Amino acid sequence: MFDSLKERFENIFAGLRGKGKLTPEDINEALREVRRALLEADVNYKVVKDVVEAIKVRATGRTVLDSVTPAQLIFTIVYEELVRIMGEAPVPLAISPKPPTIYMMVGLQGSGKTTTAVKIAKRMAKSHKPLVVACDLRRPAAVDQLRVLAEKSNIHFWGPEPGETDPVRVASRSRKYAEDHLCDMIILDTAGRLQMDDELMTELETMKAAVPPTEILLVVDSMTGQEAVNVAETFHRRLGLTGVVLTKLDGDARGGPALAVRASTGVPIKLAGCGEKTEDLEVFDAKRIAQRIIGMGDIEGLLEKVQSATSEADINRMTESLKKNRFTMEDMLLQLQQIQKMGPLEKVLEMLPIPGGNKALKDANIDPKRMKQTEAIILSMTIRERRNPEIIKGSRRRRIAEGSGTTVQMVNQVLAQFEQMKSMMKGIGKMAAGGKGFKMPPGMGGMGGFGGGRRGFFR
Repeated sequence: MFDSLKERFENIFAGLRGKGKLTPEDINEALREVRRALLEADVNYKVVKDVVEAIKVRATGRTVLDSVTPAQLIFTIVYEELVRIMGEAPVPLAISPKPPTIYMMVGLQGSGKTTTAVKIAKRMAKSHKPLVVACDLRRPAAVDQLRVLAEKSNIHFWGPEPGETDPVRVASRSRKYAEDHLCDMIILDTAGRLQMDDELMTELETMKAAVPPTEILLVVDSMTGQEAVNVAETFHRRLGLTGVVLTKLDGDARGGPALAVRASTGVPIKLAGCGEKTEDLEVFDAKRIAQRIIGMGDIEGLLEKVQSATSEADINRMTESLKKNRFTMEDMLLQLQQIQKMGPLEKVLEMLPIPGGNKALKDANIDPKRMKQTEAIILSMTIRERRNPEIIKGSRRRRIAEGSGTTVQMVNQVLAQFEQMKSMMKGIGKMAAGGKGFKMPPGMGGMGGFGGGRRGFFR
């Protein structure tokens, strides 16, 4: 997501960097490009007008025009304005001081309410005992879908009795089940429609009155485009939304809803779905999103991925290897597996502030399959070969190639990549040997595999 918008902004800033000083004409031209980029990203035209006007007021000040680094100042202004329209700081989900906390999920059909309900339940299960409730009695198999997802995630489920057709009654009776099973959180998965209608809103208003929610969360498909603003405004006017959850933030959407929903309604975006798994839900952080849009990367998000993929045991193991100045194929295999836990390699690399951004990544010709092939090659080695790669000669290389379904040439490339990584790790090993109490930084072991040049995971 945001790829096209990011590329447009990079081109705008690249043009400004070539100028020693900016004239009013330079700024007007840059603003035209910013306006065009936002409109092409499906940002609501009213929001675009507001953003461009705010940037213009700040950018035409004497501080910018007289600055020796005008492009950097424009860069900063655009970043700050993007953060402003998306929200200055993350807004957490509210917790009721008197249990149960009730979240009412609303939105159009197909926006991802059911999956998001379970994602939120799983996220909150770390400190609460949530119950998901099937209140969508119109869509075929909606109840079964929620039940299956809840069971897979080990979350309590409540649904209608056979033949029951009143979702408000289902929601009301769920409170008794929650009380009996000590569930301090109820998440209502309500019905959606293909388009807005009064019947849907009346049903939701009745449910809100019968089971007063702590939060009313609108689930918005990031691929909806400008229509997302109309949907959000209608739901907010009838129900009084307290938060928005964006789904499919990892898809090919242009990013319009992320930039426009809060600016149009004043309702904060609280969470963002970034994958199909129930773990793929993160707090919406406007600063990190803005950084990615204008090419600053997302180092904080990358660090979180690294830490989630690296266990304490892995860190200790790598630390001991470094202290002994010993790096083996087993250590390299561990790094590969950690990187793969972080998700698609191209998505991970997008979080790095790489000069040239998307174009640089395309030129690198990332080959995720190569990681799997490298893993297969290492797994085809004996334990002795992994710990002593220097014994892998001609006949052993042919056997490993056949066992991994690759070629001798690819085995040779993996061995060459191993030698490069071994040399790099020796330098870190000297640090480990030189200082008392040295410990491998979290995730360090999993990041070494990004290297490798032409023999690595880039072709």
